[in-house]
Amino acid sequence: MRTRDMFFGAPGGRLFARIWDGRDAAADRAPIILLHDSLGCVDVWRDFPSELAAATGRAVIAYDRLGFGRSDPHPGVLDVDFIRDEARTGLAALLRALRIDRMILFGHSVGGAMAVAAGATFPAATEAVITEAAQAFVEERTLTGVAEARQVMRAPDQIARLARYHGEKARWVLDAWTETWLSPDFADWSLDDDLERLHCPILAIHGDRDEYGSPAFPQRIGALPPTRTRVLIVEDCGHVPHRERPEIVLKAVGEWLADLG
Repeated sequence: MRTRDMFFGAPGGRLFARIWDGRDAAADRAPIILLHDSLGCVDVWRDFPSELAAATGRAVIAYDRLGFGRSDPHPGVLDVDFIRDEARTGLAALLRALRIDRMILFGHSVGGAMAVAAGATFPAATEAVITEAAQAFVEERTLTGVAEARQVMRAPDQIARLARYHGEKARWVLDAWTETWLSPDFADWSLDDDLERLHCPILAIHGDRDEYGSPAFPQRIGALPPTRTRVLIVEDCGHVPHRERPEIVLKAVGEWLADLG
């Protein structure tokens, strides 16, 4: 499958993106845009984007947010509104660079929350939203999981592992995740306002053993939008369904998008 790499300008610096051309990419079908998790980047998606392009026939686009992967370093710390702000900064810059006026948003973990917020921000351009292991509010399980991960991930060998993907930005990436979620200023965050403004179909995928959020998250995501929704709980699965149960995720997404037309 043909891929293309590119850099594009955005508020704060250059961002990196990769495009996988699906078999129907030239058939005027909306591409799928991937939004990565708190420690992720384009390369952390591994083979999933190419498999998703093959399963759906659509072009798939992934990009590194500012401070992550091959994108430029972030100049400071994440604001408490960083989830909603991504639609107006990095994603908006990607849409301009590639002249995209229709899209399907697919986000993993915090990227799933960003997909919801972006769908509410760009209603005319968003045909559908897919969330995977997305947080919908601040839950005790989330805080416990993040606090435990902070202790483990600060070890030198774990920082070195992150550096394989993020280079010298590795410690910033870790702190951007843990310190933001554990901050008292973030305690009242929720997706409720964005979910209630979302008018496109939404598919919420969640593992029943997700260590960072209970099924209350996808249930909230499926209940609040005034639109067509589907919730899929993947059995015997943790926080990364597209890696742990890829065949289930690919089949569900392919059939769901085909059903939408």
